[in-house]
Amino acid sequence: MKELVVLIRGAGEMASGIAHRLHRSHLKVCMVEIPRPLAVRRGVSFCEAVYEGEKEVEGVQAKLLSDASVIPSTWEEGKIPLLIDMDGKRTKEFLEPDVLIDATMEKKAAVPQMAGAPLVIGIGPGFVAGKDVHAVIETNRGHHLGKVIWEGTAEPDTGIPGQIGGFAAERVLRAMKGGVFLPQKSLGDRVTRGTVVAVVDDFPVIAEINGILRGLLHEGVEVKKGMKLGDIDPRGKREYCFTVSDKARAIAGGVLEAILNRYNRQKAA
Repeated sequence: MKELVVLIRGAGEMASGIAHRLHRSHLKVCMVEIPRPLAVRRGVSFCEAVYEGEKEVEGVQAKLLSDASVIPSTWEEGKIPLLIDMDGKRTKEFLEPDVLIDATMEKKAAVPQMAGAPLVIGIGPGFVAGKDVHAVIETNRGHHLGKVIWEGTAEPDTGIPGQIGGFAAERVLRAMKGGVFLPQKSLGDRVTRGTVVAVVDDFPVIAEINGILRGLLHEGVEVKKGMKLGDIDPRGKREYCFTVSDKARAIAGGVLEAILNRYNRQKAA
């Protein structure tokens, strides 16, 4: 079987977990992002390459490109190409991918795009398998996390962060007002309740629990009131800030299953 070409919309935490597994499985992966990514789990998000030029996650590197023509040579370097292409249209026209994955995690109704590739996969709620996309991957924590759905939808977004170490909403840092985000701490720093983690303009963002800063928005990003700015891991293990999470690995496993199901079945036929 030829090496399959996979285009992923989004390069945040979940998208990066998917890209990491598919790259390690010898698929040709390319990612597209917005000009100012808003991922907070920057230690494990390939979108950091937009700011830094390159980003490594667990031994796999992504490289920011300015032109799609450089994608093949980037694959030859053993790296994942990343382009700023908000809807992925230009990159899709160049690549003609075998698989298109929408991992933007927008959690709202998606534009039908089954014609975008022979296999189109939607990550999480907002997609209808068999209508908008060929398959949907469940993203809610629980018994069905990572399940491949060939007909229907994923569970709706609860709006409640997953519980870690007994904490849910308390571990998430949010903007109390709009403005420019300026961190006062760094990813992997240990914080205690009451610590000023960042400021939005002159308004402090304060930790509500003790733990390790696992997620933190990039410096200088313009934020809106209520927007997620970061998260604190109460387990206190710094290595969790820089390794792919259990959730991302489960979702990536579902994506790989969907791809093998479609293309191995065609091969057998």
